[in-house]
Amino acid sequence: MSDSPKQRVLVVCTGNACRSQMAEALWRHEAGDRYEIMSAGTFPAGVHPLAVAVIEELGIDMSGHSSKSVGSLIEQPLDLVITVCDSANELCPVFPRAARRLHWPFADPVGAQGSLEERLVEFRRTRDLIRQKIREFLAAEAADLASHAPA
Repeated sequence: MSDSPKQRVLVVCTGNACRSQMAEALWRHEAGDRYEIMSAGTFPAGVHPLAVAVIEELGIDMSGHSSKSVGSLIEQPLDLVITVCDSANELCPVFPRAARRLHWPFADPVGAQGSLEERLVEFRRTRDLIRQKIREFLAAEAADLASHAPA
């Protein structure tokens, strides 16, 4: 394990019910112990059961997840804050101890209509888009670190 401290990442959406929860679980799974990942919402609404279902389809446990308010994390030192919906991007407070902020907008599958299977298709689509974005980010971070490593 590296001697460098873990990067602290906060993922924010409005309800901290779906997209940010999926991102937290996926990031933790994809990055292992290299990051400390958290999620929160501008108006926490409880973890959506279909978000849990599509993450657990991948063998990732979400049993410890709960919705949290961004207000509880305002003073935390953070390396990165990522908003995953336009509303959260607009309403997200300033994190005075955050090094940088990114906006990755994803469609909200919570509003999907139709049968359970049709709704699950939308949740899976959002899950897969989030997973791909996280993988791209982690690959770019690793390449950047490698390019700055001493020869």
